[in-house]
Amino acid sequence: METMKTSLSNRCARVVVIALVGLAWIAAAIGAEPQTVRLLTIGNSFSRNATHYLPDLAKAGGHTLIHRPIVVGGASLQLHAEKFQKFELDATDKTGCYTNGRSLKQELMADRWDFVTIQQASIKSHDIVTYRPFAEQLRDYIKKHAPQAKLLVHQTWAYRCDDPRFTKPSGKPGEPATREVMYRMLTSAYQTIAAELGACVIPVGDALHLADSDPKWGYRPDTKFVSKNAKPPSLPDQTHSLHVGWQWKKGKDGKQTLGMDGHHANTAGEYLGACVFYEVLFSESVVGNRFVPKGLDADYARFLRETAHKAVANLKH
Repeated sequence: METMKTSLSNRCARVVVIALVGLAWIAAAIGAEPQTVRLLTIGNSFSRNATHYLPDLAKAGGHTLIHRPIVVGGASLQLHAEKFQKFELDATDKTGCYTNGRSLKQELMADRWDFVTIQQASIKSHDIVTYRPFAEQLRDYIKKHAPQAKLLVHQTWAYRCDDPRFTKPSGKPGEPATREVMYRMLTSAYQTIAAELGACVIPVGDALHLADSDPKWGYRPDTKFVSKNAKPPSLPDQTHSLHVGWQWKKGKDGKQTLGMDGHHANTAGEYLGACVFYEVLFSESVVGNRFVPKGLDADYARFLRETAHKAVANLKH
């Protein structure tokens, strides 16, 4: 009888150990301590791109994200700075508010934000002159109305290598002629302005550049595709593109038109950007996060998570 009790006791102990190990594994997988992060993003379609999958990643990591985006299509730092200045001069001036009827001041004071992000319009991102004095003005305004928030500078990304900006260059002095040059110039500008502001960078642009430069996973243009000869629904091979790229759009007349969007992120690019945001905001590796957007290859998604982790790690060194 004593032997049976000992045996039962040992089996129960093993079950408890297995259960505890299982719970520990789950805790490690989703993060030891659930966090609630309050984020306000001041930007444009690029900030919308980079945070599109952030709520899903936060949920999969066992965290809570409270996110309020202030998005104006194509908006520069200057546009956002001038909006709050107009509001301060005349609170009844509608141009000092966003389309929701609220001012930047009201948005900053609407919650106790942990982080507030700013970014430059991508078309101007290579030119440090366009950041001044607007980035500093925004920094001071954020500090005044959300003093508890940490300011982060969202580094945007270079356009796809076959974007018209590079295939049909304008010849304008100072314009980047290639994806590589655009990346180097915008990186320098973002690092410079972040240092001036005393802020940290969210290295989304670095992550996209790392992924695009990878010998296995990087995007390579389909040299056999001739856009002027294409008929719908024919498209080039755009495997591993991080940008929207070539697509057919139907007009009001029902006619299909082929267009190129080498600026905005597609599903893969949005996922990569959100992975970078996740690491910075939650101070936690995204590598083991289980969320993967529908339709994205699991191996490619793993590479993107690892790339985001590498980009953030590189920034810390």
